[in-house]
Amino acid sequence: MKEIKTIEFKEDILYLIDQRKLPLSYEIFECRTYRDVDFAITDMVVRGAPAIGATAAYGVVLAAREFLKEDKEKFLANMKEAMELLNRSRPTAVNLMWAIKKMKDLIEENKDLPVNEIYKKIKEEADTILKEDIETNKKMAKYGNQIVGKKATILTHCNTGALATAGFGTALGVVREAFYSGKDILVYADETRPRLQGGRLTAWELVQEGIPSKLIADSVAATLIRDGKIDLILVGADRIALNGDTANKIGTFMLSVLAKEYIVPFYIVAPTTTIDFDIETGKEIEIEERGSEEVTHIENIRIAPEGIDVYNPAFDVTPNENITGIITEKGIVKPPFKENILKLK
Repeated sequence: MKEIKTIEFKEDILYLIDQRKLPLSYEIFECRTYRDVDFAITDMVVRGAPAIGATAAYGVVLAAREFLKEDKEKFLANMKEAMELLNRSRPTAVNLMWAIKKMKDLIEENKDLPVNEIYKKIKEEADTILKEDIETNKKMAKYGNQIVGKKATILTHCNTGALATAGFGTALGVVREAFYSGKDILVYADETRPRLQGGRLTAWELVQEGIPSKLIADSVAATLIRDGKIDLILVGADRIALNGDTANKIGTFMLSVLAKEYIVPFYIVAPTTTIDFDIETGKEIEIEERGSEEVTHIENIRIAPEGIDVYNPAFDVTPNENITGIITEKGIVKPPFKENILKLK
């Protein structure tokens, strides 16, 4: 197993693998201020809901470090402003809001302490979020491995590996665990237009691990599913509603429809921090729409004509009726989803 340190904080600097540059180059992006963190999340230097949550937590640490010399009132006001900025960096991934809320609550609980003591608690909390995310991923992987056959062909979408988390991965973490346990698996990785996270990131991770795999254009998946070539579909999530409706990278819903039509097990792999207990259905999930250049350009090279309008939603919502189960660190949730999701709270 090769360790991939997506996120590392040392000597007051947050180090992130710059996922915009993979696989052509392996570069580290340094965040020295919370504004750097805001940019890193917005511009997708770091992406994947769990990774975004941990990164945002360290953004709060950097903000607190910046305002350490302020008096208490100014410190608290500046921290509120910094957290509001970070909270807006991406709208769909609930782990971001979860991490920021944890920090807000922590600051509120300890607001009577000296500023330097509040800073220490913020730093400890961020370290805990990072550590627990890796532990959570490994627990999910073990539960998920239970549903992987000894000789299984698995389809993935987007990137759900170590790069999307603090380490190890969600859906790709299950793939890793199956491979490490000696199962004879083959992975088909959707390229995942428009940003090609499957082609650039998942493929890179699979090659790093030596896991048997093939990269496919997104549109190939339908043929493979129809022809009985896929035993299992594993995807991640950016937000899960109480009824099990799941927002994930654009193209996930399409796969779920095919899986249902051709009776292929379709599993979401996500930590319980990705569940939004405050929303009933996927209709309440805000879907981020990103810039047109993600569709009209590849690596800054224009592939579409000037003047064409673009619709570029980053995510879609898969209805719960298309989902076989949700693999979490607390076990595999099956229908009825609302009843069983509430047991996780």
